[in-house]
Amino acid sequence: MLFKQFLNDDLGCAAYLVGDERAGVAVVVDPPYYVEPVLAEAKRHDVVLVGALETHTHADHVSGHGRLALELGVPIRVHREAEATFPHEPLEDGSEIEVGDVVLRTIHTPGHRPEHCCFAVIDRSRGDEPWLALTGDSLFVGDAGRPDLAVEAREGAEGLFHSLRRLVELGDGVEVFPGHVAGPLCGAAMSSKASTTIGFERRFNSALQGGLADFVDARLGPQPPRPPNMERIVELNRGEPVEARPPLELVRAAPDEAIVLDVRPTAVFAAGHEPGALGIPVCGAGFATKAAFVLPERPFVLHAADEEEAVRAARSLHAVALFEIAGWQEGGGAEKLEPVSLEELERLLADDAVDLLDVRETDERDESHIPGSQHLPYRTARAAAEAGLLNGRPVVTICESGPRAAIAASVLQAAGVNARPVLDGGVATWRGETCSFRRCGS
Repeated sequence: MLFKQFLNDDLGCAAYLVGDERAGVAVVVDPPYYVEPVLAEAKRHDVVLVGALETHTHADHVSGHGRLALELGVPIRVHREAEATFPHEPLEDGSEIEVGDVVLRTIHTPGHRPEHCCFAVIDRSRGDEPWLALTGDSLFVGDAGRPDLAVEAREGAEGLFHSLRRLVELGDGVEVFPGHVAGPLCGAAMSSKASTTIGFERRFNSALQGGLADFVDARLGPQPPRPPNMERIVELNRGEPVEARPPLELVRAAPDEAIVLDVRPTAVFAAGHEPGALGIPVCGAGFATKAAFVLPERPFVLHAADEEEAVRAARSLHAVALFEIAGWQEGGGAEKLEPVSLEELERLLADDAVDLLDVRETDERDESHIPGSQHLPYRTARAAAEAGLLNGRPVVTICESGPRAAIAASVLQAAGVNARPVLDGGVATWRGETCSFRRCGS
């Protein structure tokens, strides 16, 4: 049996190559848009791809099934409730895909989305019982999928509860390989560990404890922000196959309407960048998702240290349907982003010289925040500035440890706001007074 997991470190997405080396065939489950590593692994093992299987229609990243179909003629399989308009073979509960001696048995597991399916993988050279399960966005390591992206949250939660109980019936010894690890927007408490077992999750995963009412109540609580571009990504993944993008080009001049996305490390960006540039380092966690939250719907040019950094950024941005890249240029410029130390911030607040913007998410702020700070999640900074919601005073942005504060400050600076970020530290290392906020029902 051939089994290989591919993890996208930026988005936390997982894809799987499953096949039979002796028979020379394999399928890919939840293929990434950047399919080249999967194709290289298939070539290395001398197997032919005979299918692309989707656990569901993804909302946070563009699938690679279109590229596989267009470039290699690979057939696509997805559950009929996905309402896919591209040519495909519909999956049904209990249907089996044979790949040599390896069988992928479909388990329809609605909840995260109505069409969601898991695949129990059987290696008949070893036995007739499932060896492992590819659980997509239903069961994670330490958590379960969110129920609010495709249907009403209560309906999704009830469906997910019953789907998870079906997976538990596979048996404690079955290995679990999820469609996501820590980092994405589909589960709040998931682990960065790449796999687990049914037995371990049954004992320690809170999503598998208690009854329906408790599960639904927990799932109806606060969720991470909805994925940016969600509707666009879903329609792309449901519609006509998305082809590969042309190679990224070095450009002398950007189009007049284009903006600059500077993907160099924050310290380098802060030391000098082009006026109006947005700074989001490609080396930071969640780069593509953060870019999707803050970029306006306009063409943009990448500013990078070199071509390698620019190409890396472009691939990540393509994965979240940000295709409007007009090229790349070497980064730099006269504009600076002056950081604020926590000691200086304390003095500025004492003198009432600045407004402090807490750019974290609501659940983080509820747990602990600096008295007098205003709440403005980094992903809303551009809209707030464009709407004139800031009062014109200098602002300092702060997050847990620095990265989101830098992004928010760059977005505000580009909009003409006098903004400086706390880069070396944040609320987590603030030595002054903090307070918390408890919401009704929490």
